[in-house]
Amino acid sequence: MKNSLSISVVTPSFNQVSFIQEALDSVRLQDYPVCEHLVIDGMSTDGTIELLRNLSFDKNCANVRWVSEQDSGQSEALNKGFRWAQGDIIGWLNSDDRYRLGCFDHVVKVFEENPDVDVLYGDYRVVDESGRVIQIRSEIEFSKFVLFYHRVLYIPTTATFFRRRVFDDGNWLDENLQYVMDLEFFIRLTANGYRFRHLPEILADFRLQPASKTCRNPDKQQREHKQVIFTSVPLLQSLKPKCVKSFTLLLFRPMAAVRRYGEKMLRGFYLRQLWSTYFDAHSGI
Repeated sequence: MKNSLSISVVTPSFNQVSFIQEALDSVRLQDYPVCEHLVIDGMSTDGTIELLRNLSFDKNCANVRWVSEQDSGQSEALNKGFRWAQGDIIGWLNSDDRYRLGCFDHVVKVFEENPDVDVLYGDYRVVDESGRVIQIRSEIEFSKFVLFYHRVLYIPTTATFFRRRVFDDGNWLDENLQYVMDLEFFIRLTANGYRFRHLPEILADFRLQPASKTCRNPDKQQREHKQVIFTSVPLLQSLKPKCVKSFTLLLFRPMAAVRRYGEKMLRGFYLRQLWSTYFDAHSGI
């Protein structure tokens, strides 16, 4: 396949020295010739900076550029990286996650064959702190209704790639958000007419580990999620009394769940997951 599209990967980093090497390796091992990896570190104190400095002595890491400076959090770090990125396609890879082999080839093929697609997201595996697979997540085709009203975000940032024009148009993460900046960003892009597409390939591993925000502060994450839904979803924006917003969300949320889980069931995602779990358990993987 002719590699005509360049790729930038942006990795926000803060005190994840135990995992960031795997993230770096997962980009390098794609063996994609027109790729840059941008690491935006928030002045880590755990050895991450020393690791990044040592990359300058590794000829296999010539495509890695990094900076370590004070920031207000993950959203600001990502926006720095998105502004810095030069690629036609831009990926968002957190420092404790990793790409699967062949990820870039799948992504580039879809973008080349579908010039109208702005945002591409794939399937992924959930892994534990040691990298052991916990679950395989096969996702649904893009649904604005599910995005707007489901209780969780079904588009995984670790397996999501953006066409450069999304950022050239001046779209950035809301730096006031700390937990669901991705949800607000996707809702805003959808409302502005950008096109999303699902790629039914396992592109990345999402790591659940004690230091991650997902594990540390689930209550804060849920509160911010509800706040973003109320202020970003066009219908809920138009409803003024908070009690009416709450009632509408209460009405639509179960419908969104039925829409998502019904599609997953009809497509046999749960049966495939059971089979994969059984296979891994009996193959020594």
